[in-house]
Amino acid sequence: MIHSTRFICVLDTNVIYPIEIRDLLFWFAHDDLFIPKWSKHIFDEWEIVMKRKGVSEKEIKKRINWTNLAFPDALVENYELLIDNLELPDPKDCHVLAAAIKTNANIIVTNNLKDFPEKYLENFGLEVKSADDFLTEMVDLNQEMAVNSFRKLVMNRRNPNLDEYQVLDSFRRNGLTNTANYLHVLILKIK
Repeated sequence: MIHSTRFICVLDTNVIYPIEIRDLLFWFAHDDLFIPKWSKHIFDEWEIVMKRKGVSEKEIKKRINWTNLAFPDALVENYELLIDNLELPDPKDCHVLAAAIKTNANIIVTNNLKDFPEKYLENFGLEVKSADDFLTEMVDLNQEMAVNSFRKLVMNRRNPNLDEYQVLDSFRRNGLTNTANYLHVLILKIK
């Protein structure tokens, strides 16, 4: 269970690529619900996924640039030397753990939980959470701020413009069922 809103989280590629998950994570980070971190490796993977999904080169550069401008302190550096000393089920994920160790992160947010064994992460004082579990806990820690962040996301959303309930449905389709359900209850309560 998360007990502080000023903790550091490394965001894995699979929670940065789906725009619905990324948008909510980034709005929560923008409003200081947590401190986001990522590495060059994570962004390289993000770029590969965007290319595979047909995102244009111009749009890829724009997304990466905007993200780095929005969170100038999020890029973890000098973590590469740690990679070879780590052991995970998928060695290709060691860079995520190395970045988390280097930045003294509290949590790795990923939807590949099986690739980050809890017992092993405990050795480094780290937890692993799915995007849905993490975001649900963020909402629980500061309901009013979370609803305000969500509403800003909805107001700033373009192409297509969606209302709050349509965005919540989009969250559900992208694996954020608990988060969407929690926000749904709160937006009815917090006017």
